[in-house]
Amino acid sequence: MTILLSGGAKNGKSALAQQLTCSLAGIGPRYYAATMIPRDEEDFARIARHQKEREGLGFTTILCGKSIFHSIINKKYNGSFLFDSVTALLANAMFPGSEPDWAAPKRVEAELLALADWAQHTVFVSDAIYCDTGRYDWLTQAYRQSLAQIDRALAARCDCVAELCAGQVVVYKGALPV
Repeated sequence: MTILLSGGAKNGKSALAQQLTCSLAGIGPRYYAATMIPRDEEDFARIARHQKEREGLGFTTILCGKSIFHSIINKKYNGSFLFDSVTALLANAMFPGSEPDWAAPKRVEAELLALADWAQHTVFVSDAIYCDTGRYDWLTQAYRQSLAQIDRALAARCDCVAELCAGQVVVYKGALPV
């Protein structure tokens, strides 16, 4: 089963994703695909909080900050994946240095769809940062549009699509397995 969880920051997506992955995996292997590349103390604190929340749940962490092909797909792990997050992976891949990598969105989309196709179960976490009407510079807008396109492609491929808002879950497609 594949699930896409979207919504605003700090709405409980990661906690629900952990619960769903554990439910789907049963006693099988559980992998946490970590995409955040920490840049400041807030990032390190967030990573530490997520690690503490996963303690005792049997997750093996796989670091894949810029590409999932070499860290996950190429290694042929067998089990259930919590992929947190699409948002960070795209940012890392699209902005690797001083110049944007304009090929990154299509590459990231293809890798995520490949993961959805071959993994036993996958729960994708993404941030709906493209839903407001704010005005942004062209580079930020290009990133937001790219993330929206990737989320649309994942939503089409996933068995279940849900959004978290203020701690409430709204299911748009399929049914959550808990």
